Amino acid sequence: MLLADEVAADLMKAGTPSFDKVVSLPWEQPIVGKDGEIDRPLMAKQMFANDSLRQAVNKIVHPAVEEEVLNQVEEERKKHNIEYFFFEAALLIECGYGKLVDEMWYIYADESVRAARLKASRGYTDERIQNTISKQRSDASFREHSDRVIDNSGGKEQTLSQLRKILDNNSRGE
Repeated sequence: MLLADEVAADLMKAGTPSFDKVVSLPWEQPIVGKDGEIDRPLMAKQMFANDSLRQAVNKIVHPAVEEEVLNQVEEERKKHNIEYFFFEAALLIECGYGKLVDEMWYIYADESVRAARLKASRGYTDERIQNTISKQRSDASFREHSDRVIDNSGGKEQTLSQLRKILDNNSRGE
């Protein structure tokens, strides 16, 4: 499994071409921390407050992520080590990552569940949560572009049960 956010974080480490391009954008305040790396929470805060800045970052990072994903998939294919390759990306549709996958799965949670999880895991304020959610595609749009829909509003076992059923059916050719 490959997470787009983790790939992007690796590609934006100090000394990389993406790092240099991203930090040179017109930030409200510098985004490089004392450790010489990008302060990701500060970067995210500024990006979600400025649409043109967010779009500029996406134009730098997403092509690099796509190239890295393709490289990793090819490496796994060469090793004959690939039955399933899962790629998680919040902007799968917007960035055209759909061309990299055989199926698009939409794993969703009710907005109230998402808000509670963002508060608990990231300490987001209600304002930040609303701002973040308002910038995302609608549920209907995700469903329209997806081959499968998985409800992640409940507990972990409920979600895993849905995934197991899909994978079991795929392995039987259904």
